[in-house]
Amino acid sequence: MGVQNSDEMEGKYEQAKGSVKEGLGRLTGDDDLQAEGSADKLKGDVQEGWGGAKRKVGDVLEDAGDAIKR
Repeated sequence: MGVQNSDEMEGKYEQAKGSVKEGLGRLTGDDDLQAEGSADKLKGDVQEGWGGAKRKVGDVLEDAGDAIKR
């Protein structure tokens, strides 16, 4: 399994940032902040998923290259 790439790490950051905003919005009754947090979390989910897909493709290509070298 490959190392996480920048898309995966940035996605996790967006998810965490979104969770904080969502919680603050809930605590303060700020519906806009809560919605912004939800949107950030979704953006993070998508970005992390994209990064994971790119990593998996890279791993498959690396394994194929190793098989060819043998």
